[in-house]
Parts: sequence; structure tokens; C-alpha cells
Amino acid sequence: MRKLFLRLSIGLTVLIALVALVRPGVLWAYAVVLPLVLLGLVDMRQERHTVLRNFPVLGHLRYFFELISPELQQYFIERSTDGRPFSRQHRNLAYRRAKNVSDTTPFGTLLDLNAEGYEGLRHSIYPAPVQEAPPRVRIGGARCTQPYEASLLNISAMSFGALSANAVLALNAGARKGGFYHNTGEGGISEYHLRHGGDLVWQIGTGYFGCRTEDGRFDPERFREKAVLPQVRMVELKLSQGAKPGHGGVLPASKNTPEIARIRHLRPHTTVLSPPGHAAFSDAAGLLRFVDELRTLSGGKPTGFKLCIGRTEEFIAICEAMAAGAPLPDFITVDGAEGGTGAAPLEFNDSVGLPIGPALIFVHTTLQRFRLRDRIRVIASGKVLTASSVLKMLANGADLCNSARGFMFALGCIQALRCNTNTCPTGVATQDRSLARGLVVTDKAERVYHFHRNTLHAVMELMAACGVHRIEDVSMDMFIRGDEFIRQANAYYPDSLHHDGRGRSFRAVSPDDR
Repeated sequence: MRKLFLRLSIGLTVLIALVALVRPGVLWAYAVVLPLVLLGLVDMRQERHTVLRNFPVLGHLRYFFELISPELQQYFIERSTDGRPFSRQHRNLAYRRAKNVSDTTPFGTLLDLNAEGYEGLRHSIYPAPVQEAPPRVRIGGARCTQPYEASLLNISAMSFGALSANAVLALNAGARKGGFYHNTGEGGISEYHLRHGGDLVWQIGTGYFGCRTEDGRFDPERFREKAVLPQVRMVELKLSQGAKPGHGGVLPASKNTPEIARIRHLRPHTTVLSPPGHAAFSDAAGLLRFVDELRTLSGGKPTGFKLCIGRTEEFIAICEAMAAGAPLPDFITVDGAEGGTGAAPLEFNDSVGLPIGPALIFVHTTLQRFRLRDRIRVIASGKVLTASSVLKMLANGADLCNSARGFMFALGCIQALRCNTNTCPTGVATQDRSLARGLVVTDKAERVYHFHRNTLHAVMELMAACGVHRIEDVSMDMFIRGDEFIRQANAYYPDSLHHDGRGRSFRAVSPDDR
């Protein structure tokens, strides 16, 4: 291709010159040809991209199509049930509920209900009445003097910096109208979190942003100053997050603007490292003492910690310390390895941490084993979007749920997968002011409110359809897998001929014959 490019370049240049002898107007063709020739010569001489060296000019098409490949996938290839991490039909469900329009779908399910692993809800022929007002969950143990009545669904941790100012304003305004809390993320409390008066959970990460000393250690006085604000209803200490458990973060100097630096108590235009772990403690007893210190400094507000489960023995050690008399947290937020809005190396996204389902079951049963479950609330944070996913979290042991990406969809996120590039086309996950201006706060705040309200209404409808009257009675008994149903039929009707849903008939085996 290099030789062909040179021949074409010389040939076109000479051809235009010859034609111009007869038709001088053809010289305008040089305005197109010469830049392409110059680009090709640059491509041939550069040493970073082999494709461009071997295919001058033409090689740029490869990078162009790579750039727009997510859009090509979404608009031309992806089916309604495709798409990761959320399918098109689930994204559309969030959009419709946020816009407060009909969320019904026609002509039956698009899922293969006979596929391996299908899981559904067991409805009752005696459904319960639908509760119009979803119940609230009281958070606050014996050492808490300012307990909080939380919604079943809330906004998960997303920092200002990761999200635009307009996105934070819209989330908080929607939370204020809907009566649910808004987790600040570990980037500190900004003026955008405070402007509309929505309830806040202040998250403290390993960088102690917003309450740090010059050398990056925890500053009790700076913490107390913000923690006592009436709008701050709870405090969450982040040990790890699902996207990158055990991994620190980097705030590049280019993103450490004077505004970000002021909020986080940093020096502007410097690169800031968030360590993987906390400097304030190094063991289970120290963690629990620090949580208790935060609760005291905040004036007795509910305080807990967030983690993604990895080494199970470490969580067991925390429970052992609590059972031995260490101060109890008011809540524990369990994050899943499915990840969230935070950018992370691919290996951490794909290979580190326990998924939210088994993690919740482990935390719930471990707390029960140490007789601590009734005194600590468990919050699920991991791929919560639909009403059925909320019920699944509650059934696996959670008391309430946080959602990050669900509320991003309510803001207009199109899953462009550019959260880490500062080029989010919807103005949600960017600090580019020109893009963020496209997000209209008043409109999106209403969508945040409606998404929350309509999703919880769907939770109440599903619960009623299963014959469950109280949220405390939600359990895994409400769910059944297709293969489990076959096994149950096998046990109940040992002499009957059954069909396994995949074109095969079989005669059930009596339980006595197994």
C-alpha cells in the first residue's frame, strides 16, 4: 500500500496539473488532494502506528470505526436483550419510568424462559393488596442519637468530579422531592450537593477528601465541620468498591481544577493519589473504633462502612471483633464485583471481588451467625435497576438498596461507555462545561424523582403479586429457577411424564429411588 499510495499521489498531482492546462478551474482539486498527500507522507514517516505506516491515509478509517464502534453496536447490531452491562430493554425501562410514561411492553417476553439459569418470581393466586406508600427503613443502632428513616432505593456513591455539576444538582433535587438519600461519593461535599437540600450520605474514602490534612491524613476538625450539617444524614466509610477493590485512585493534575481542589482540600493542578487502604487503621478493631469516632464527631449520626467482599476471613474477623464488644456500625454497604460508574483497570473489573448475590448472602448469614444481624442494617449496592433486582437484593439479605447507573439512566445516560474520557455525550459523567450545559437540571431532577417513585411502585406490585404483605417477608422462597421447578415436579409427581422445556421428555424419578 505504501508504493501504491506514492504512485497514486504522484499520478493525481501530475494529472491535475495537465488537466489544468486546458481547464484552470481544476486546480481547486489540489485543495483536497494535497492535504491527503501530506497526511499520507506523515503517516509513512511516523513510528507509533504500524497500520498507518503500511496503509497511509486509508488506515485512519480503522481508527474512525473503532471510535464509533459503541454507537454502531447500540444502533445497528444490538438486540433488545443484548448490551452490557445493561441491556437495551432495561435501559429503555429506566428511561420510560424516568419520563413517567407507560412502562408496559407488548407481545410477551423477549427472553428465552427455557434457557439454563432462568429465574423468575413465584406469584400467588391470592395476591396481597398493593401498598401505595413503600415502607421506610430505620438506620441507627444503640450508639446512634440521630437515626435516619431511609427509602428502599437511594442514589449510590458518585462524586462531583466523576459527575458534572449539573448532574449532581439534578440528582440532589430529585432526591429532595422524592425523600431518598444521595451518596456524595468519596470526592467530598460540594456546593452542588447542598444547593437543593436533599438528604446526603457523606462518603469518606482512603484519600479523606474534604476532611484531610496537608499530607493526606484524616483531619477530625474538618470532618466535624461538614458532618454536623443538617443535610448530612449519615456517614459512610469506604473500604473498597466493586469496580476496583484493593486499588487506589489517581486524580490527574489536569482534572484537579481549583474548584475540585477547594472541595477536596488539595493543592490545585497537582496529581493526587488515593491509596488502596486507609491510614487511620490497619485491623478490624481499629476499623470499628474509627467508625465510632466518625459517629461521635458527626453528633451521633448513623455511620457505617462500605466494602466489596474479597477475603471472607477478614469480614469474619470484623464480626468477631464486634461480637467481642467492639463498637458496632449502624450499617454495612455491600458492593458487588459487577462494578459501577468508577473507572478501573480491566483486570480489576473482570477478575477481582465477589459478585453482589453471593456477597450479600455471605454478609447476611455471617452477621446472623454472630447474632449481630438485628442490630446492623445491610445496604446492597450493585447493578440495581429494575423492581425485580430490588426484590432480589432484599431476598438475599439486604434491608435497602443503592443504585448508581439506574439514576444515571434517569439523567439521560445512554451507556456510551465514555465515563472515563471526559467526553460523555449526555453531560452526565464529564467536567467539560460545554457538554454539561446540555443537561437541564430542572428537567432531569423530575426524571430522577419519577424513576425512583415508579420503580418502588413496581416493587410493591411485584411483592403483592407474590402474596407478600410486608417487606420483611421478602425471601428467596419468592424466586425459582426453571431447572429447580423441574426438580420440584420430579419430587411431587414421581410417576408422571414431564417435559424439560428443551424438547426432551422424561419420566420423573421417585425421591425414594434416588
